[in-house]
Amino acid sequence: MHTPSKLLLENRAWSQDMVAKDPGYFIELAKEQRPDFLWIGCSDSRVPAETVVNAQPGEIFVHRNIANQVITTDFNCLSVLQYAIAVLKVKHIVVCGHYGCGGVKAAMQPQRGDLTITNKWLMHIKDVYRLHQDELAYLSEDKKVDRMIELNILEQVHRLSHTSIVQTAWKHGHQPTLHGWVYGLNDGIIEQLIELDHTAEIPPIYRYGA
Repeated sequence: MHTPSKLLLENRAWSQDMVAKDPGYFIELAKEQRPDFLWIGCSDSRVPAETVVNAQPGEIFVHRNIANQVITTDFNCLSVLQYAIAVLKVKHIVVCGHYGCGGVKAAMQPQRGDLTITNKWLMHIKDVYRLHQDELAYLSEDKKVDRMIELNILEQVHRLSHTSIVQTAWKHGHQPTLHGWVYGLNDGIIEQLIELDHTAEIPPIYRYGA
C-alpha cells in the first residue's frame, strides 16, 4: 500500500469480490447498522478492530485514538459512546489496547517540545503512571511498559463506568457490559483483563444521582 491510487484499486477489487459472492450484500448493508459492540481502540495501524476479531462490516461500531483512552472532556469519544448506547443499543463496550503501544511508551518519557498537542493527550496516561509508580518501580523496563499498558486499559474501563452515559443506561434497563482487552502484536491473541456490568460497585464520588 504505497499510494492512494493503490488503495482505491484495492477498494474496487474488494467491492467486486463481495458482490460476486453476494449480489445483495451492499444493498442490505446500506439499510441500517445494528452492531452489538462498541470498540474503543488505539489508532495504531497494526490493530484494526474488525480484522483482529474477524468481524464483518456492520458488526462493530468503532472509535479509535492514541492509546485507546476514554477522557471525560473528549466530546468526540463521549458522542460516540452516547450514540452507541442510546441509539444503537450496543450490548458490549470493549476498550482494546495492545502491547507495544507507542502512546503509552511516549507517556512514560519526558515530554517532547515538538509534540505540544500530543503531550496534552498523553498527560492522562502519565497520571495513571503516577498513581501506580510504586508497583512499577520494581519491574524491568519491558515489563514496566507492558504493565502500564494493562493499567491504562483498566483505567479506561473504570472511566467508562464513571460516565453519566453508562450509569444512566445501567439505571434505566439498558445494561451494556464493559470489557478491557489487550492485544498481543507478537501473536495476534487478545486477552481479557477486566469485565464490568451493571452490578459493578462504583465509588460514591463517581456516582450520579437521579
